[in-house]
Amino acid sequence: MSVDLNHTIVHARDNRESAEFFADLLNLEITAEWGPFIAVALGNGVTLDFAAVPADSITPQHYAFLVSEEEFDAAYARIEQRGVEHYADPRRQQPGTVNHNDGGRGVYFMDPAGHAMELITVPYGGWPS
Repeated sequence: MSVDLNHTIVHARDNRESAEFFADLLNLEITAEWGPFIAVALGNGVTLDFAAVPADSITPQHYAFLVSEEEFDAAYARIEQRGVEHYADPRRQQPGTVNHNDGGRGVYFMDPAGHAMELITVPYGGWPS
């Protein structure tokens, strides 16, 4: 049996706000709610389970998502329409633009809880030959 990531917990000040922000931006569905968790399903069977925790307990994390060109276009349009601050680089020194690393496109932005989110259309290092 291979080892696959099934889910991960994403801490948020407001789990509903963070789950809806993420799901709406990437045109995904909230698939389940139980206890303190609101789950958003990704295309590969993994869920992000957003959990409400006190704000001072949140350690900012980085989450990167490989998306198609079409998904990138749609998400980037929503980022711009909603006025979400975004950057071409993780240090946030190139605001309002995207990068073209590895022959694709990428963008960085923060979610409502302060996590650094990244969308890329080509994996780091490029596609295998």
